[in-house]
Amino acid sequence: MRTGVVIIMKSIFLTLLFLATSALAQPSPLKAFPEAKEGQQRFVIAVPQEEREDAFKVELVLGKTVPTDGVNRHFFGGKLEEVELKGWGYCYFELTELGPMAGTLMGVSGDEKPVDTFVPIHHTLPLLRYNSRMPIVVYVPAVVEVRYRIWKATEERKGNKG
Repeated sequence: MRTGVVIIMKSIFLTLLFLATSALAQPSPLKAFPEAKEGQQRFVIAVPQEEREDAFKVELVLGKTVPTDGVNRHFFGGKLEEVELKGWGYCYFELTELGPMAGTLMGVSGDEKPVDTFVPIHHTLPLLRYNSRMPIVVYVPAVVEVRYRIWKATEERKGNKG
């Protein structure tokens, strides 16, 4: 009886040892990405695994929290570029331009207190492919926040017959 317990304990130990060493041997995909430059920060977005990942997309929402009048709608202009990591097959995104804040010009009474508001940066990057196996890496100036939305397609399909 005692030797059976020892054999089971050894097999459990060897299994755990194998799992630990194989996990350590897996290269981290983040090693391919450079560190953030001076004055920048790096955001890493890891989305959860889904059964049908082709039905999902990711929208990057970049912006700054700034005081506004709370009445007008504001935005920043910006240029978000996709940069390929040569030799890796990966890409990352970098905000290379950040324009001044603009907005609507509705009159305000002047009695409003400033309100801290997340003001988005408008960019032309389309929705991104959803991939739970690869993180989305974004480099932005230190004053910029990175948020994201996950979009899901419905099962319903529309279109013309024929």
